[in-house]
Amino acid sequence: MRRYFGQAREREMAKINLRSEARVQPKSEAPKGRKSPKLKRMGLHERAAARMRTMIIRGELPPGSQTQETKLSKSLGVSRTPLREAMKVLAAEGLIELRPNRSPRIASLAVDGISELFEALAGIERLAAELAAARATERDLARLRTLQTRMEGHHRSGKLDDYFAINGDIHTTIVRMARNTPLREAHETLITRAERARYLALGADRRWSNSVDEHAAILAALEARNGEAAGRLLGAHVARTGTALLEVLAKSQPRQKASQS
Repeated sequence: MRRYFGQAREREMAKINLRSEARVQPKSEAPKGRKSPKLKRMGLHERAAARMRTMIIRGELPPGSQTQETKLSKSLGVSRTPLREAMKVLAAEGLIELRPNRSPRIASLAVDGISELFEALAGIERLAAELAAARATERDLARLRTLQTRMEGHHRSGKLDDYFAINGDIHTTIVRMARNTPLREAHETLITRAERARYLALGADRRWSNSVDEHAAILAALEARNGEAAGRLLGAHVARTGTALLEVLAKSQPRQKASQS
């Protein structure tokens, strides 16, 4: 009998504790697993910006083309409000031109701007490689070897998009291995602007294959802790990518002008 009443008392105390916890919990706190409306709105425009950024980089939204809000809203699965917020983000990155009383337009790749951009990137990555050769840990180098192997596999399989993603990871990893915060921040700013250009350059004749070989040589120099060679090779690699892009732009500019007229 005592055991029965003891169990009943425990059940009653548990109910009291639950009611107390419910009173203590702030009413403004969102239940677990649910996001506030504000967070949902932020997520929508950020996801739309990420998807549009990829479409611009891959040429699905060509330079000089006008954006069509209705079509984009439908394909991205968002309303016009988050879409317009996404376009503001991309305009700040220089990927979209916002024009008064006219549809936004995908920004063209200016030859002068590209030349200066890759000149700056080559300098930053050269310095990063020189520092990384001395500062990288064995774990850093092991990660770099893994990325190189994966990139070579994507090259053999002809998977350009996957190759491009790993290629970017390699460049970012080398800069981080330098362990220099101002250098990394400067690189992050420029590499965002260069993504579309880098993707376009990889489509140039032989650039894709040459890039694989150049990366292998850079990795070997880093593993040998030869900062001078690593910096020289990476700087030249970035500069050649810029040159390849300028050649692609020279061939495509007549088509771009025709599409804008």
